[in-house]
Amino acid sequence: MRPRPDPVLPGQESVWHYPRPAVAEPSDRHLRIEHRGVVIADTHAAVRTLETSHPPTWYLPPADVTAGLLRPSPRRSFCEWKGEAVYWHLAIGDELLRDVAWSYPHPTPGFAALRDHVAFYAAPLDRCTVDGEQVVPQPGGFYGGWVTSDLGGPFKGVQGSMGW
Repeated sequence: MRPRPDPVLPGQESVWHYPRPAVAEPSDRHLRIEHRGVVIADTHAAVRTLETSHPPTWYLPPADVTAGLLRPSPRRSFCEWKGEAVYWHLAIGDELLRDVAWSYPHPTPGFAALRDHVAFYAAPLDRCTVDGEQVVPQPGGFYGGWVTSDLGGPFKGVQGSMGW
């Protein structure tokens, strides 16, 4: 059952107007990630993926992710549009956040812009922002979208959305 899209307020875009299959597009919005007082990433050169019913997932260029914090994980997953994802643990002092980030070292041709860019789940991190606004993690735990006030939902991941 497809849900009814929320009314779109001035300045918002509806995730129900995003395409399916997904697309990737460059963005110059300011993204910043912090955890335990450490800046994990800071960029104006992200790529966002857009897919019907999902808030954007943001992929940050490796040059804008603080070096030495990511550790490879054995976890892998497969996306029918982007290809095989590899996962990363984040090491901050004695803390290790497992599988908190992922990337596509060899994305499909339509997603070549994502090559080696890193996406982060917002939920385990202290602060993830888009243009200074703290994001809300996409519901459901599986998805990595970042919800901001300029988006209209409802968002995939809420209870009952498995069939969307």
